[in-house]
Amino acid sequence: MSLPEESKNHLASAVVRVLVCIVLSLLFAVGVPGNTFVIWTICRQMKQRPRTVVLILNLAIADILVLVTLPIWIYSFAKAWLFGVTACKALAFVVHCNMYASIFLITALSLERFMAVFRPLAVQRRTNKMSTHLVMLLIWLLSIAFGAAILPFQETEETESGLQCTSRSYAGNSQMLACLLLETLVGFLVPFAIIAICYICIAKRISNMTGSPKLRSTRLVTAVVVSFALCWLPYHIFNLIFIASVVMKGSDAEASEALEEIASKGTFIAGSIAFLSSCINPLLYAFAARNFQSSMRFTKLSKLFQQMSPETKQEATNELSAVKGKEETLMSTETI
Repeated sequence: MSLPEESKNHLASAVVRVLVCIVLSLLFAVGVPGNTFVIWTICRQMKQRPRTVVLILNLAIADILVLVTLPIWIYSFAKAWLFGVTACKALAFVVHCNMYASIFLITALSLERFMAVFRPLAVQRRTNKMSTHLVMLLIWLLSIAFGAAILPFQETEETESGLQCTSRSYAGNSQMLACLLLETLVGFLVPFAIIAICYICIAKRISNMTGSPKLRSTRLVTAVVVSFALCWLPYHIFNLIFIASVVMKGSDAEASEALEEIASKGTFIAGSIAFLSSCINPLLYAFAARNFQSSMRFTKLSKLFQQMSPETKQEATNELSAVKGKEETLMSTETI
């Protein structure tokens, strides 16, 4: 005897919620200790903290701020949202602030790698504590400003599993379009266009720099960028599906409704996947630090972060001369 369609949907929804709770629990168990360890290593083991290291520190802080909210989300998905509309808005703000802070910090890391490869001497001259603090302040102010855009619209919603903090209430379609476009453009597409340009240029420049510290550190930053992109891409894809459903309402109401249904269900799962980006970076650092000769894990990690920092002025001059020499050799070969 087959189950009624409504019972099947309810069962499928329950299975999805259980899986989401299990995944989020694992992310909390891995991410909080991992990011705490990164913060502790940088704050306690590194007296000198160049801008690259400060960016990594702030990225870990942004990640841990969102990870500590996971127990509330897990309880909500398992049972129901019991914490009111104000808490719903506050936690949604924390998650979106993390999204913007992470992408802005990763963009800054990519620009830092670009400068370290193309203008190493300029990095040495212009990087100081004041400029670093100003960059961090600007990143966090922008993140808070863009993250706060969610506050007027985030609401609780009655679902088949009870009250949930998964809904947004817009005054109209134009308002929805503006908010979703802002979120996807500023929180994903524009920063990744900048990042892509940086890495295309870097790849051309360091292709012959085998074994260079810049090459190794650039690979690590690239891994951080790619992992963030993979974790947040599904969320922004469903944002674009929402946008398509709004645009198609006037011309094809049936297709618009189908797209909206797909986006509504998909955003729930994609939002859970996005939390993965907050716990994966410590694993990448640990993997990259495995080759350092040391019996203590925090020493390996501090050595990794030191390697990622800009070299001394003399080292920068030597590497720049080496790169220019290789470029001149290649140009001479092409001329022949």
